[in-house]
Amino acid sequence: MVSQLKRIAVAMLVVLAVCPSVDAAKKKKDPKVTQAVNRALAYLAREQQRQGYWEANGGQYRVAMTALAANALLAEGSTTMRGRYARNIRLAVDYLVEMARPNGLIGFQQDYHYTYGHGFSMLFLSQVYGEEEDAERREDLKRVLTNAVEFSAQAQTSRGGWGYVSAKDQPNFDEGSTCITQVQGLRGCRNAGIAVPIEIIEKARKYIRDCTTPEGGVQYSIRGGGPRPPITAAACAAMFNAGEYDSEHVQKMLKFCERKIDPGTASARFFGHWHYTHYYYAQVKYRQGDKPWDKYYGSLSKQILAKQQRSGAWKDTHIGEVYPTAINATILQLDNGFLPIYQR
Repeated sequence: MVSQLKRIAVAMLVVLAVCPSVDAAKKKKDPKVTQAVNRALAYLAREQQRQGYWEANGGQYRVAMTALAANALLAEGSTTMRGRYARNIRLAVDYLVEMARPNGLIGFQQDYHYTYGHGFSMLFLSQVYGEEEDAERREDLKRVLTNAVEFSAQAQTSRGGWGYVSAKDQPNFDEGSTCITQVQGLRGCRNAGIAVPIEIIEKARKYIRDCTTPEGGVQYSIRGGGPRPPITAAACAAMFNAGEYDSEHVQKMLKFCERKIDPGTASARFFGHWHYTHYYYAQVKYRQGDKPWDKYYGSLSKQILAKQQRSGAWKDTHIGEVYPTAINATILQLDNGFLPIYQR
């Protein structure tokens, strides 16, 4: 019996040596990054309104800002039931559940960009749903997400994209960046066990392929607009989420991104929407493995940390501090591995 216990103990030591724990992996993170994340999340917690929402300048984009900010808190490891930011996450979930309309839209019908908030909300709430322990809240989330998927299906254009609003409200208008929020939100729902018809995702994949130029860049719209690095990075992340990694089409998009976005390349300095771009491109690089991720993250994290304010926020956008702070905090926490949508 004693010898058997010794063999088990030795085997366990071997396993632990080969497979370091999550805590051990976390210790490798640069202390400056950890400090920056802690300050950023504390800032977001302070900025949350008592009703549960966050907002951009002038009270704009409450649904989108709430989903993005709460998602950054979720990436820290907190849930609705436990952790440092459990109360903040619960308040955000309650707010977004209240924003769910009878037609399935999560947001305000009067907002002329409501598909952004709807897509980001599907993503955030689907990550919460997968770990939710409260039976009543779980039923609420299932109902809201099921209806949200149906709304996105109805909002899709005949060509497979989405616009700023539903195709029912503005027929035949599509725009690449809103398409990505829907695809990623739908994928998050499907991963969490919410039924998502495969034909919606297949139509979206075809839409992205149809928007791709011969050089690998994804255009603003299926009608044209030229290849855009931010939308191409987001499209790569969406295709990864849809299960397409190694196709010739995706490889062409990735090469375009390497030329136009990778830190240190000459052309990386000449496009806008920096936070949007790297929010999605970081997901791509992380999924490519340790070597690409370490090189990219090492350079990008230095850029991010250099611009953080004393308050813990970042303020280099025209819509306020919540948006860049939520995005940067999420990027810096991708390798925490807590949220399924970002995992390898």
